[in-house]
Amino acid sequence: MASALDDDEILNDDYYSLLNVRREATQDELKAAYRRLCMLYHPDKHRDPDLKRQAEQLFNLVHEAYEVLTDPQARAIYDIYGKRGLDVEGWEVVERKRTPAEIREEYERLQKEREERRLQQRTNPKGTISVGIDATDLFDRYDEDYEEAAGGGVPHVEINKMNISQSIEAPLTTKDTAVMSGSLSTHNGNGGGTINLALRRVTSAKGWGEIELGAGDTHGPLFGMKIFRNLTPRFFVTAQCGLQFSSRGVRPGVTTVLARHLDKNTMGYLQWRWGVQSSMNTSIVRDTKSSHFTFAMQLGIPHTFAMMSYQYKFQDDDQTKIKGSVKSGFFGTVVEYGAERKISRHSVLGATVSVGVPQGVSLKIKLNRASQTYFFPIHLTDQLLPSAVFYATVGPLVFYLAIQQLIIRPYVRAQKEQDLEKQQESSASNIAKKKQEAEAAVLLMQESVRRIIEAEESRMGLIILNAWYGKFVTDNSRKHERAKVIDVTVPLQCLVKDSKLILTEATKSGLPGFYDPCVGEEKSLKVLYQFRGVMHQVLSGDSEPLRIPKQSHRIDADT
Repeated sequence: MASALDDDEILNDDYYSLLNVRREATQDELKAAYRRLCMLYHPDKHRDPDLKRQAEQLFNLVHEAYEVLTDPQARAIYDIYGKRGLDVEGWEVVERKRTPAEIREEYERLQKEREERRLQQRTNPKGTISVGIDATDLFDRYDEDYEEAAGGGVPHVEINKMNISQSIEAPLTTKDTAVMSGSLSTHNGNGGGTINLALRRVTSAKGWGEIELGAGDTHGPLFGMKIFRNLTPRFFVTAQCGLQFSSRGVRPGVTTVLARHLDKNTMGYLQWRWGVQSSMNTSIVRDTKSSHFTFAMQLGIPHTFAMMSYQYKFQDDDQTKIKGSVKSGFFGTVVEYGAERKISRHSVLGATVSVGVPQGVSLKIKLNRASQTYFFPIHLTDQLLPSAVFYATVGPLVFYLAIQQLIIRPYVRAQKEQDLEKQQESSASNIAKKKQEAEAAVLLMQESVRRIIEAEESRMGLIILNAWYGKFVTDNSRKHERAKVIDVTVPLQCLVKDSKLILTEATKSGLPGFYDPCVGEEKSLKVLYQFRGVMHQVLSGDSEPLRIPKQSHRIDADT
């Protein structure tokens, strides 16, 4: 079952890590881990008042973890929402005898109510700015004309069109939402604007309806209606009709879309449009984790075409995508190719080269920043010139690499450092508390560890010689950074049983005697141990499972 634990949750209590059990642990596994820690932390085992008090605190924490994980209802919520899920507002009224599924449904209802209250105070602004640039003079210039004109040696690049649009949402009730949008556009010195108001109501769990009113100085008043309906779990329909009023009269229009899930990742669409530009369109869209494929055909007036596009998604942190498409119809043929990549936490940059007949060559640059989109279509030439295709392809790539090195990477690095400082400041008191708990746990472990070492030495078993947990600096380029590690030799030796040490797939900062020495940074566990008189060493990632001893950890005596 997937976990929703975040960094703050891990700082508080990761119950699975505390008990050192798998997330799929059975009741017997939980009971065995609980008994082991009870023997270690039971207050009655310690006579010193300070140790007794510290043991009582740790014993209560272990007991709390055991109580949650052995309760099917509480565990179902904890696995999805973490410890904060058990403390949600209104949770105390839920009947605890319900099944895990019912408990989860009730929790989600309470969460939804809280989200709806927040929604009343929130808008969802979205905007697009499009700037069309005519750069055909770079490739299609007439040299003889420019030689006579003053300043003719410099190519003329101009902005010939621009469009700005913005929309906001205003929740009226839990079912009703108002959407206001507007746009301004200009092309070759002529411009205009429109404003629209849409009222949407969710009629049921299967559908919604919308009424739209609009006005503008280019098309005149607009009245439209739109409905969405799920007919079956795999099939839905959208219908839209509108009346556009202008000096030429009333122009009606109707659009209907039928869609069906063909399989888990594939959708089929059938669209019929009647009005000024009537058409019929069918398309298949397949979207998977690694790719996106679209095939579409349209018969219509004036546009009839066939189109196929493919996008490959790299499984990297920058969400890199490369794409290509071919579109052919009565208007000609267009081939497009390009790529997009995440350049910061909220920004995605993309570039597409369009080559077609008779459209020529264009370069389209797109930047998505949160809910805002900036689009720059640059028309390079009306002809199919190899030089235009080359510069449209290589130019953005060289420009991106330069910006990446000079601006983006330094900015992202500074942003990460700033976020890390804030995270460390906010968790400083929590870390101090965890450190104190870890030190107390180590004191409580001393007697048990002494007995374990004696037993292991008697049979030449597993002895933990040194163990360090935290951030290790091994890269020469980062020697200026200081290693942030803590000694966890005693806690690890305390977990040894029958000459074996098994750590589950969970952050090790939650283990008894551990704490996080470098919040938000990458951590590892380095262990030097002896087994059957032979030295072994291993370096394990923070959340990686670890099982020792292993032959592969053995240190060659010659090295």
